Amino acid sequence: MKHPLYPARLALAVSSLLLTLGSVQAADLAGKSPGGVRYHGGDEIILQGFHWNVVRESPGNWYDTLRDMAPTIAADGFSAIWMPVPWRDFSSWSDGATSGGGEGYFWHDFNKNGRYGSDAQLRQAAGALNAAQVKVLYDVVPNHMNRGYPDKEINLPAGQGFWRDDCADPGNYPNDCDDGDRFIGGDADLNTGNPQVYGMFRDEFSNLRSQYGAGGFRFDFVRGYAGERVDSWMSVVHDEAFCVGELWKAPAEYPSWDWRNTASWQQVIKDWSDRAKCPVFDFALKERMQNGAIADWKNGLNGNPDARWREVAVTFVDNHDTGYSPGQNGGQHHWPLRDDLVRQAYAYVLSSPGTPVVYWSHMYDWGHGELIRELIRIRRAAGVRADSAIEFHSGYSGLVATVRGTAQTLVVALGSDLQDPAQVASGSFNPALDEDSGQVRIWTTGSTSGGDGGEGLVNVDFRCDNGVTQPGDSVYAVGNLTELGNWSPAGAVRLTDVSRYPTWAGTLALPAEQAVEWKCIVRSETRPTDVKTWQPGGNNRFMSAEGVSTQGSF
Repeated sequence: MKHPLYPARLALAVSSLLLTLGSVQAADLAGKSPGGVRYHGGDEIILQGFHWNVVRESPGNWYDTLRDMAPTIAADGFSAIWMPVPWRDFSSWSDGATSGGGEGYFWHDFNKNGRYGSDAQLRQAAGALNAAQVKVLYDVVPNHMNRGYPDKEINLPAGQGFWRDDCADPGNYPNDCDDGDRFIGGDADLNTGNPQVYGMFRDEFSNLRSQYGAGGFRFDFVRGYAGERVDSWMSVVHDEAFCVGELWKAPAEYPSWDWRNTASWQQVIKDWSDRAKCPVFDFALKERMQNGAIADWKNGLNGNPDARWREVAVTFVDNHDTGYSPGQNGGQHHWPLRDDLVRQAYAYVLSSPGTPVVYWSHMYDWGHGELIRELIRIRRAAGVRADSAIEFHSGYSGLVATVRGTAQTLVVALGSDLQDPAQVASGSFNPALDEDSGQVRIWTTGSTSGGDGGEGLVNVDFRCDNGVTQPGDSVYAVGNLTELGNWSPAGAVRLTDVSRYPTWAGTLALPAEQAVEWKCIVRSETRPTDVKTWQPGGNNRFMSAEGVSTQGSF
C-alpha cells in the first residue's frame, strides 16, 4: 500500500528561553493502580516524541526541536512524552552492524552525545518539558547493544556470563542463564540476570532520573528479559513513576512447552504486566485494528470487561516501528495501519480506556493534529481514565460504545449507522464530534464548547490554591452533589490541570441552578478514602451556572 508522506511539516513553535533542567513537580507524581500497576494515576496521554527517520531528517538537532516544542506539546494536552533512546548509537547500515542506523536501539554505551543531539541539548529538552509539566519517559534497551563497536565505553568481555552466548544453551527461553528470547541471532544479547549487568542498568536508570529528569521508562523488547527484572529496577529506582513494556510477539511464537502458546493475545501481554507491575502496549488491539473489522476493536486489552486488564493497556495506532515515518524509505513501516482507518483509530483510543499514545508524525507531520487535539479535549473533559468503564453495543454497524468517565459519559460511534445515543444509553447527550462524513461521532453528557450542556448541565471552573502534595497524592473537589461525591472522598473529582502548581484546576459538568457547597482535599491516588488534608474553614459556596468560577485554598 502506498502511504502518502506529506512533504510539509507543521511549523514548530520556537521559544527563546533555554530552560535549565528541573525536577518533576510533586504534583505531577501520581500513584499506582488499585492492582499495584505503575500507571501514574491512569490519566496520562502520551506523545511519542520521535519517528524512525529523525536521526536522518534532523541529525543532531532533535533535542532542540523537543525543547522548543515543549510549550506546544503541553498546550496540545499531552501529559508525558516518550523520548528516544538517550544512549550513544553510531551504528549504520554500512558499518557492518547487523542492525540499526543510529536510532538508539543498537547503542554501545551510556554516553548522551548521540545522533539526536548532545548531552547538553538533552538536558535542556528534558528541563523544558518538565517545566511545561510534560513527564519525560525515556526509551531504554536493556536486552541488547552493539557488542562489536570498537570505541565503546562499556566493555563486557565474553565468557563471564555477561552475554547470552555465554550460556550453555543460547537459544530461545528457557536456557541456563538468560531469561528471555534472543534478539536476532543472539550474539548481541546482554544477560540481564547477571548481577553486574543488572546493576549497570539500575545505576543508569537512577542517573536518568536524577540528572536527566526521567519521569518513567519505556522498556524495549521485553520479550528478551523477565518482567520481574523490570519490577525490581522500578522498585529500586523510581517506584511511583510510569513504565510501559513493548511485548510485540504473537502467541504462535511461544514454544510448545509454554502454556501461553494457546492463550489469547490479551493473556500473553497481561501476563508480562502482572510480573513487571507496569502497563504494556496493547498489541491485542493493534492486531485487531490490522486484521479485524472495526467492530472487532472491542477485543483489545483496553476493552476487557475487567478493569484490572484495562488499566494496564497502553493503546496506540502506530509507532516508529509499525508505521511509516517522513523521510528515507518511509521509515520502518513493519505493520502500518491502513490510511482510511487512522482517524477512526485515534477516535477510539482517545475516547476509550487505557493509556493512549499518539505518534509524532500523525500529530505534527500528517495533518491529523486538529482532530487529535479535539479528541484529547473531549477525553479530558469527560475524565476518561485507563480503567474507565466501557460497554459495547451490538445491533449496529461498526463500533458503538458507551464510556463512563469521572465527569461525563461518552457514546462513541465509529463507521456506524447509530443515529441517536438514546438508543444505547440513558440520559441527555449533546454532539461533541462529527467528522469524516459521520464516520467518527461522539456524544457527551456534558456541555460542549460554550453554552448550556443540555438537561441543565453547565461547565463550572474549579480551582484549589496552595495544594502542595507528596508523590502519590493529588487534589480533589468534594461536595454536596452526586457529581462531587456527596461529600464522600472516594467519590471526589480529581483536578487535573497542574500547569500552575501548587494551584490545581479543572472544569466540571454540574446541574444548573444548584446551590453548591464544596471543599478542596488532598487525597491518595491509590486509597480513595485516605484524605491527607481537608481545606480549612467553611465550605466554598456558589450557585451553578455556565462559566462560573469557584475557588478554595489550603
